[in-house]
Amino acid sequence: MLAPTPPARADTLRGALLVALSASAFGAMAIFGRYAYAGGTDVLGLLTLRFLIGGTLLAAIAHRRGVQWPRGRTLAGIVAMGSIGYVGQSLCYFIALQHAEASLVALLLYLYPAFVTLLAALWLGERLTRVKAAALVLCLAGSALMVGGGHGEPLGIALSLTAAVVYSLYIVAGARVTPGVDPLATTAIVCLSAAAVFSGVSIVRTLSGAPPHLPATPSGWAAVVAIALVSTVTAMLAFFAGLPRLGAARTSMLSTLEPVVTVLLAAILLGERLTPLQWFGGAAVLAAVLWLVRAGGGPPDEAVPLEANL
Repeated sequence: MLAPTPPARADTLRGALLVALSASAFGAMAIFGRYAYAGGTDVLGLLTLRFLIGGTLLAAIAHRRGVQWPRGRTLAGIVAMGSIGYVGQSLCYFIALQHAEASLVALLLYLYPAFVTLLAALWLGERLTRVKAAALVLCLAGSALMVGGGHGEPLGIALSLTAAVVYSLYIVAGARVTPGVDPLATTAIVCLSAAAVFSGVSIVRTLSGAPPHLPATPSGWAAVVAIALVSTVTAMLAFFAGLPRLGAARTSMLSTLEPVVTVLLAAILLGERLTPLQWFGGAAVLAAVLWLVRAGGGPPDEAVPLEANL
C-alpha cells in the first residue's frame, strides 16, 4: 500500500498541474485563432468577442469572490494598461497569425522575458548581471535562427516581435501600477478596458459601413468562444490558482510550456513544420528564458499574474 502524499507535496503537485493547464490553454489560443479566421471572422470581430465574453465572466467571478476593486490613480493606470498595452499587444499578435505560422509567432512572442529584463534594468533599476546578459544574447541568437530558418512574411515576423515588445512594456508598467491589487481584479479590468476599446472601434466601423466580420460558421463561433472561455477565463483562473501553490519562479519556468504546446498543436492540427534550424533556435530561446528566470531576470514578481495573458 502506497503511503499518502504529504499535504505540502500534494499542494505543490496541484499547483504544477494548474499552471500546466494554464500554459496549455494559452498555447492553444493561436490554433483557435486560425480556426476562427477560417470560420469567417476578422481580427476586430475576434478580439471584440473575446474580451467582451472573457472580461464579463472574469468581472462576475471577481465580484462573486468579493474581490476588492482598485480606485483612483491605480484604477486609471490599470485601465490604461488594458486599453493601450493589451489592445496593442493583442492586435499585433492576432494580425501576425495571418502572416506567419502559429508556431513561429508563439516562439517569437516568448522573447518577452528578455525584453522585460532589459526594460527592468533601464527603468526599474534592476542589475544586469553577466548571466542575464549571456541569456539575452542566447535569446537574440535563437530568434535570429527562427526567423532565418523558416517561412513567414516579414510583416508577420515584425508584428510578432512588436507584440513581444509591447507585452514587455505592459508587464513592466504592471510592476509599478498593480502592487497590492488582487490579480483577478487587475485582469478583469484589463479585459474590460480592452473590450471597451474594441467595441468602440466596432461601433464606429459599423456606422461607417464597414462592420467587423463575425464568425459565419458554427466552427468559427466555437473557436471564438474557446478563445474567450478556454484561452482567457480558464487559463487565467488556473494560473491564479496555481501561482500561490507553486511560487513565482517555478510558475514562470513551467509557463514555458505555452509555446511548446502551440508548436505541437500547430504540427498536429495545422500541418506546420519547423525546420531543424528553427527547432534549434526555439530551443535556444526557451533555454534562455529558463536561464533568466533562474537568474532572477524573469517578469517581476508583482507582474507575474499578468503573464501570458494575451
